[in-house]
Amino acid sequence: MNDSRPIIQVRGLTKIYRMGGEEIHALDGVDLDIERNEYVAIMGPSGSGKSTLMNLIGCLDTPTAGDYWLNERKASELDDDELARVRNREIGFVFQTFNLLPRATALHNVELPLVYAGISREERLERARAALEAVDLIDRADHKPSELSGGQRQRVAIARALVNRPSILLADEPTGNLDSKTSEEIMVVFESLHAGGNTILLVTHERDIAGHAQRQIHLLDGKIETDTAASPAPATH
Repeated sequence: MNDSRPIIQVRGLTKIYRMGGEEIHALDGVDLDIERNEYVAIMGPSGSGKSTLMNLIGCLDTPTAGDYWLNERKASELDDDELARVRNREIGFVFQTFNLLPRATALHNVELPLVYAGISREERLERARAALEAVDLIDRADHKPSELSGGQRQRVAIARALVNRPSILLADEPTGNLDSKTSEEIMVVFESLHAGGNTILLVTHERDIAGHAQRQIHLLDGKIETDTAASPAPATH
């Protein structure tokens, strides 16, 4: 595969929602390239289009107009079944609310995407343990979410996002439910994953969190207002 093309390429991406008789232009002709192993923060006020952009890049929704290529596949033309396959193989999602199964151990929560993918039990456990190692939580593998702190639960959620070895990691307000100290610890995890070769796209409204990324994209009224290289915040030890 030719690695010269950006892993994410968006041209004229538009999303219009119809509410009653009114048209809401959530995204209005966005052009965007994200290279492999970039670490990008997407910012903007409520209603700026950042969640819509994340949903389109994550293949959770389809654009009204425009083109989107993910890993050289034209995702904007795929049907629902094909989009589901792309989501499972190419994208790891990390959400604000963790979305863990309360009665399952950390290890089982992490291996769950591999169950759906039809991976053998032996390989599932091996990959789930490796993902927990990557977020420094292997010692909590047998703990249930209720036995973990908020930061540890988010680490489990990050490990689950990694277990399918996705092309990109999409994180939507991943520190939104965490205190500032725990938020910094989670950002150190993301920095480590980026250093290990992962492409990370982070939606946040917090400037200090966005400061950890290499690049900050600010949206306003469905358009890119600014797109700037950032000086990453110093790593916390």
